[in-house]
Amino acid sequence: MANVVAIAGSPSHPSRSFAVLEYARRAVEKEGLSTASINVRDLPPEVLIYGQFASPDLKAVNDLVVEAKGIIIATPVYKAAYTGVLKAYLDLLPQKSLAGKVILPIATGGTLGHLLAINYALKPVLSELGASHILAGVYVLDTQIQSYDETSVQLEEETEQILRSQLQEFVGALQTGKPELVGSL
Repeated sequence: MANVVAIAGSPSHPSRSFAVLEYARRAVEKEGLSTASINVRDLPPEVLIYGQFASPDLKAVNDLVVEAKGIIIATPVYKAAYTGVLKAYLDLLPQKSLAGKVILPIATGGTLGHLLAINYALKPVLSELGASHILAGVYVLDTQIQSYDETSVQLEEETEQILRSQLQEFVGALQTGKPELVGSL
């Protein structure tokens, strides 16, 4: 069982949000937590479009989420909200499947105008799924990502510090049950 599940909500690959998510996933692994990844773009489209709750493909990924202690969820922001493919997946999660978990939302976007997308679009859905311990999250402007590929990302120093701070809080909450800053991220 993975302690942390990283959910990539981007419909494209490679993507900035996926690169930041991978950075976060590797950082929590360095703190001794086991991880698993879900790329919603890799789920069968017919499962998402037709809401096939009984699909074995869906059950396998949903079991990862239900059994995890923490979730890191990353999405690009399009038109002031998270992606449609991510919404399609979240709609297929079991009721209250995020209850008792620590959640770290991450979003990437092209403008500061979408800065509140985490608070006003994503967090309400996560709360509806039972999440009560949702961290502030990190919004990364596309211009704050200096370079990225499938395996790495280079962030501006200040952005990287903000992400590390949120990761410390995330790891601390998982290790102690409280949102305290611990670790050496």
